[in-house]
Amino acid sequence: MLKGCPSGGKHFLSLKILILKPSSLGDVIQALPVLRLLKKSDSSHQIHWWIHQGLRGLLEEDPDLDGLIPFHRSQWGNPRYWPQLYQQLEEIRQCRFDWVIDLQGLARSGVFSWFAKGGFTIGVEDPREFSYAFYDVAVPRPSYDSHAVDWYLAVLKQLGVSVDSDFEWIPPRIRAAEAVQCSFSDSAFSSVDPIAICPGARWSNKQWPAEYWRRLLEILISHADCMDREFVILGGKDEQALGQSLVQLFPQRVRDMTGRTSLPELIEWLRISRVIVCNDSGPMHIAAALKKNLVALFGPTHPARTGPYGGMNDVQRIKIPCAPCMKSTCRNSIDRECLTLITPEWIAEQVVLRLET
Repeated sequence: MLKGCPSGGKHFLSLKILILKPSSLGDVIQALPVLRLLKKSDSSHQIHWWIHQGLRGLLEEDPDLDGLIPFHRSQWGNPRYWPQLYQQLEEIRQCRFDWVIDLQGLARSGVFSWFAKGGFTIGVEDPREFSYAFYDVAVPRPSYDSHAVDWYLAVLKQLGVSVDSDFEWIPPRIRAAEAVQCSFSDSAFSSVDPIAICPGARWSNKQWPAEYWRRLLEILISHADCMDREFVILGGKDEQALGQSLVQLFPQRVRDMTGRTSLPELIEWLRISRVIVCNDSGPMHIAAALKKNLVALFGPTHPARTGPYGGMNDVQRIKIPCAPCMKSTCRNSIDRECLTLITPEWIAEQVVLRLET
């Protein structure tokens, strides 16, 4: 039996638990089942989360969390911030966490888990990193094709925590939902079930070309099944230029919300959407967690490992020899061929099919 772990699925005493999963947006979303199931195993657990400062809004006011520990990436490499970082680590050690769970699996998070000095430290084992040297137990990926969510759940199994309970992946955020609803009364838009377009992705190599998004909207706006449907463009500041260009083309049917939502508001926009079209990105993982009608475009990445959880039928991809390459930069003689072979006509057909369900 692991030190500090329950035995045989029996009820165990309340624990103070620290989860390490600072980024990225999609990765944090995929790790949320660990939080939900830990809390379901014993509602008295006190659970804290180490999170990138830029994603803090995602977990603030979460009903299952007792605290957030913000991670400032610049502090690790800049000596000016080392005293502040040391003070944070001292405060974490004083919390005396019973369990430290590292779901990031990087050398940086491994070092942090060691400095936290928890009673028991467990983490995911990535052979490319050396974080496992800092754990009491390292959990390898069940298989190469295992989804990231299943890998994180394997950590819970090692801890004796049941993974069979039902849970709400992303509970509604009331104030964010109210803000989204209010936006309809303040504009000409009245639809509460738009088609959401999410054209961004962390890698440019994962982004469907801008002209394809324009052509997709042209097809859908003229389609009989979409005549009364409105569209919303969601994303960050990097997608604003595209969002504005789409609004200019179709001002009566398209609303541009790029760079204008908080993370909770982004989630609530996706929650009310009828169909969501996106690249392999954080919004894709949110849509999957919300169990929405989803059309997910995949090129250089591996959908079995990081695709929409439980939604392989939602994945749209073309098999070519170099894909998935898992590279952030395309090295093919035809730039992003794995994505450019996915036509707007094909994706429009997938959207219409989901409107009918």
